[in-house]
Amino acid sequence: MKQKSPVYFTDMRTRPGLSLPDKLERLVRRAGIENIDFDRKFVAIKIHFGELGNLSFLRPNYAKRIVDVLKPLGAKPFLTDCNTLYVGSRKNALDHLDCAMENGFGPLSTGCQIIIADGLKGTDETIVPLTGTEYVKEAKIGHAIMDADVIISLNHFKGHECTGFGGALKNLGMGCGSRAGKMEQHNSGKPQVNESKCRKCKTCGKECGQDAISYDERGIARIDTDKCVGCGRCIGACNFDAIENTSGDSNEMLSKKMAEYALAVVRGRPQFHINIVTQVSPFCDCHGENDIPIIPDVGMFASFDAVAVDQACADACNRQPVMGGSVLERVLKKAAGDGAAGENEMRCDHFTTVFSSTNWRDTLAHAEKVGVGTRDYELVRV
Repeated sequence: MKQKSPVYFTDMRTRPGLSLPDKLERLVRRAGIENIDFDRKFVAIKIHFGELGNLSFLRPNYAKRIVDVLKPLGAKPFLTDCNTLYVGSRKNALDHLDCAMENGFGPLSTGCQIIIADGLKGTDETIVPLTGTEYVKEAKIGHAIMDADVIISLNHFKGHECTGFGGALKNLGMGCGSRAGKMEQHNSGKPQVNESKCRKCKTCGKECGQDAISYDERGIARIDTDKCVGCGRCIGACNFDAIENTSGDSNEMLSKKMAEYALAVVRGRPQFHINIVTQVSPFCDCHGENDIPIIPDVGMFASFDAVAVDQACADACNRQPVMGGSVLERVLKKAAGDGAAGENEMRCDHFTTVFSSTNWRDTLAHAEKVGVGTRDYELVRV
């Protein structure tokens, strides 16, 4: 019988004398983080600093408490992320550090330094050979992340327009890829514009980091597939659903490549993963805005197994009620009105309901197949 991975859970309820950082500390200690040998070890805490304008990213207080747990154990922790593929406030190390600082992350607020793992322009990478994988034979990972002795992922669990949701595996796989690594993961599919839905707002062009979007004489968007890397940023930027992913397997392939990149990051060294399921916005924190949550806050999860912790979070989210006024409620009502699916039928998978072209199970199943972890878990309440 396959052994289940323990996943430790605590809810977001507090009382006088017991704060959320207190509960996070109690959770990670109970989950066994102290069993890792941290003495004089460099510890990469992979986190998302949030795009400027987005307010759903994890507050630096969570990172500070993890650092406070690690330092007495002899650890040398640092917060880290890699530069983005798209144009935004984290496209190079200088902008990235400015963004992190504006969003509240710094040595004083977190108790440790910040290192942008793939360097000034996103080209400082380590080539990690992989065997037994289907798509990626040499992963391109931010050098500082691979130079660390221990990897800890501290993740805001939320929706994502290409992978369904973003949790530990996305923070590790996509988030730790250098710019070239991100391009490798995204390049299997190219979106196209539905002319009947395009409102000529030109928002998509502002979000494209490859200068692949232009406009015809009518103002309708056009995508140059030779320049496009398939990152999906324009899909999320369009408020009118005018940009569509026309490659049937592109999100599936992205999800599988991302799982293989996660393998490159965690393989052969100590690892620990924390998912905080709060403000579950429909889009990734890479967006310069955040919509209202699609479900209520759930809690905090911790495990040595990145696959198990993501599976536990997805299951817990899909048991939650739909938040009134959210994108999820809007999609459900529209589907019920169109007769596409009954509301009760669609409620079983909140993330795929929001983005019907995604299937987060692809990531987890492939991550399990290549050896990142297991989807079988035992939930331990703290």
